[in-house]
Amino acid sequence: MISKALDVDNRTATTHFILLGFPTRPVFQLLLFSVFLATYLLTLLENFLIILAIRSDGQLHKPMYFFLSQLSFLEMWYVTVISPKMLVDFLSYDKSISFNGCMTQLYFFVTFVCTEYILLAVMAFDRYVAICNPLRYPVIMTNQLCGTLAAGCWFCGLMTAMIKMVFIARLNYCGTPHINHYFCDISPLLNVSCEDSSQAELVDFFLALMVIAVPLCVVVASYATILTTILKIPSAQGRQKAFSTCASHLTVVTLFYSTTLFTYARPKLMYAYNSNKIVSVLYTVIVPLLNPIIYCLRNREVKAALKKIILCKQSGSREDKALSG
Repeated sequence: MISKALDVDNRTATTHFILLGFPTRPVFQLLLFSVFLATYLLTLLENFLIILAIRSDGQLHKPMYFFLSQLSFLEMWYVTVISPKMLVDFLSYDKSISFNGCMTQLYFFVTFVCTEYILLAVMAFDRYVAICNPLRYPVIMTNQLCGTLAAGCWFCGLMTAMIKMVFIARLNYCGTPHINHYFCDISPLLNVSCEDSSQAELVDFFLALMVIAVPLCVVVASYATILTTILKIPSAQGRQKAFSTCASHLTVVTLFYSTTLFTYARPKLMYAYNSNKIVSVLYTVIVPLLNPIIYCLRNREVKAALKKIILCKQSGSREDKALSG
């Protein structure tokens, strides 16, 4: 009875977690801080410029760019959930995070990951309608439908994260668990729990299967139909033009799905390997940084809109200098 009482006390006493992060020498910590800070700020700047370009250029007021602006907005918050705490830990000896802070970080991170899975599937559907049903595209992809689809992505992400959190947050964690990660993710929390987490793992696996497998099927089916349609186009120029409209999105989908699929399909198993942190860096830091670059390099309309913004700012600053002179 005494041991049980002490066990209960230990479980209820857990108010903080320790994030081990990247254990290296102080010099390397400073180097990592500089690299990740530059990456974080550049990611925010890239996505902000894309949103600004889409809002300011009337030619980009189309469904494809509406969803792209949603993706950019999503990824700005996506990296902000992880990066600030990680950057602080690089410079601090105290790498603790409160229980509530950890659960809050996890909730929003899961929300953004799940929302991105579904949003990428919606963007694939948009490309399917544009290429396979070009004449009906304006009738099908109305502003109302686009708004409903975007809201549906966010709603599904929020609800999925809420259900996962109900099972993960109520697990018992003894003492002050040390998490071998740089942020609060599902797999670390399942592994440091001091009680059987099989029910939470089962729920997480089922929801991950729904959020990953269903959008993935939509993406595969959409691009299979798109490829069949493109191959039927008689001219090589026509095929190239049709493929160029979805090449950027296909690249982004491949990057995001390939780096997150195995991590969240079997979260508890993946945590057993230290390489999990390296894989996590890919989809929490590198992929959000590359996505805007991919869309800018592969899309002439976005590049043209960004050039207009830059040129307008430059001409505006010259006029201000001339007036002040």
